[in-house]
This record gives sequence, structure tokens and C-alpha cells, in this order.
Amino acid sequence: MPQIAPRTCGSCGRKIEWRKAWADDWDNVRWCSAACRRRGVRDVDRVLETLILAEAARVKRFPLATIDGDREDVRRAARRLAAAGRVRWTQKGHPVEPSTARGDVEITGT
Repeated sequence: MPQIAPRTCGSCGRKIEWRKAWADDWDNVRWCSAACRRRGVRDVDRVLETLILAEAARVKRFPLATIDGDREDVRRAARRLAAAGRVRWTQKGHPVEPSTARGDVEITGT
């Protein structure tokens, strides 16, 4: 079987691994779950992305927890930005994978 590159969920920014059930429709897979499909990307998500990018432009590196808002909403926005290559996630100065990072993370602008 050929190696198929993972995709990024349009809502939460996590990686979507190929599944056999999606083999016939892989080109149209945009969401990692039914919950992400229902949620989509809301206006508040775009506002959070703007806040994160503004903070990344202002300082070299900052804790993600400094952005006001629901913690998971902020992490979703930051994961989407990381998937687009606009920010990087780090922990204690070392790069981490946004899809699997746990605990407090820092955001570094690109």
C-alpha cells in the first residue's frame, strides 16, 4: 500500500491519519471527527487566530495561556496556525507537535 500523507483537521488543527474506511473519499476528508465537522470554524476562532498572530508579532515567544478565551478554543486556533506554518509550538524551548502536545506550551512566530 502506498504511503499516504496525513491531513490537518479544518476545525481543531490536529493531524488526520488515513483510515481504510475513508479510502474511497480521502480527497474530501476535512474533519477528524463528527464533532469537528459540526463545530467547523466560528467567528470567535478567527478572532483568536488574530490575537495569537498579533502577540507573536509583538514578542518573540509567549505562553499560549496568556491569550484570553476558552483554553481549548485557543489551542484549536493555535494548532490551525501551526498547520498553516504561521506559528511554532514549543515546550521549554524545544519544538513540539501541536497534535500531541500536552500541558503548557509556548508560541513562537515564524
